[in-house]
Amino acid sequence: MQVSEITQGKKFTLEEVVEFTDLIAEKLDNAIDKVDNINHKTHVLSVNASIEAARAGTFGRPFGIVAANMSELSDETIKITERMRKDTKEILEVGNLIKSQSREYRGNRLSDLALVNIDLIDRNLYERTADVRWWATDGSIVDALTKKTPEAYESVSQRLNVILQAYTVYYDLVLADTEGNIVANGNKEKYSSVNTNVADRKWFTSAIRTKTGSEFGFQPVYRSPLVNNELAITYSAAVRENGDTKGRIIGVLGVIFKWESLSQTIINHTPIGEDEKNHTRICIVDNDGLILADSEGKVLKETLQFDKKTSLLGEKKNYMFTEYAGVPCCIGHALSPGFENYSTGWHSVIIQKLVNSKKSKP
Repeated sequence: MQVSEITQGKKFTLEEVVEFTDLIAEKLDNAIDKVDNINHKTHVLSVNASIEAARAGTFGRPFGIVAANMSELSDETIKITERMRKDTKEILEVGNLIKSQSREYRGNRLSDLALVNIDLIDRNLYERTADVRWWATDGSIVDALTKKTPEAYESVSQRLNVILQAYTVYYDLVLADTEGNIVANGNKEKYSSVNTNVADRKWFTSAIRTKTGSEFGFQPVYRSPLVNNELAITYSAAVRENGDTKGRIIGVLGVIFKWESLSQTIINHTPIGEDEKNHTRICIVDNDGLILADSEGKVLKETLQFDKKTSLLGEKKNYMFTEYAGVPCCIGHALSPGFENYSTGWHSVIIQKLVNSKKSKP
């Protein structure tokens, strides 16, 4: 930044104010150094003049008076430059205070935004756990897995389709028997999953292991082959005999959630200014740093790596200044806070480059 760039009405970030403060202090130091240099020469000249005036005796008295005045001027100049150096030091102290407050403000703001993002995700996904546990007790679902007839499977498919019409956040709802064979799905026109075996899928095995109807199964962000490899999260619940929450398990209901629709909506609506977006990355990651949602679109393709990552992710809410991808950054973080005893356990991370840093300038 140059002083000539300061124009009336322009808005400045705190970092730009600090940069301008440093620039003023630097220019003052340079100016004082020049004055000191000139003053030193003036002092030497006055001393030499005094010596020559003394040698000249009576004829040198006028010259001696001038030399004395020059010496007094030099002494006064020294006092002025000392005061100027003190003022410059105070300017730098103010700049450092602003810099400290700027870092604190930026860090707290990013970690606050990160917390809002992961809280929205927790709240939304909690609803998915409620959905699947409720629907697993639906009469047509219990009836289909009890009768095991083509007519019952067709009837339950229609019921699942009706649910899908009302709950557009899902790609599909699938129903499997205890062997993991899908016997019905709600979106038959788009996805042909019937007769697919899912016995080795995490959402199925975790539901089969549940003890009561109040529990649920889960498979985190992945590309589901049941819905043409779309990014999804699948929640599941055991279907129990007679719909009894403690009854014998007769199958599993899986609800395949449109993860990208939720996550990208939250990321895209994070209140980051237009001037910040090109140097800010917004992510949701798991405990290893694997990217589950990303403003740069690298979901499941990258794991965040930076110095002291474990320390950052180990706290509930915090921020740090460190290098990411070789560039100085502020990284805000928040751990999943949970909602109604449900928590994804994921982390929300916002990485913002320090654009005014010399190392980050092109």
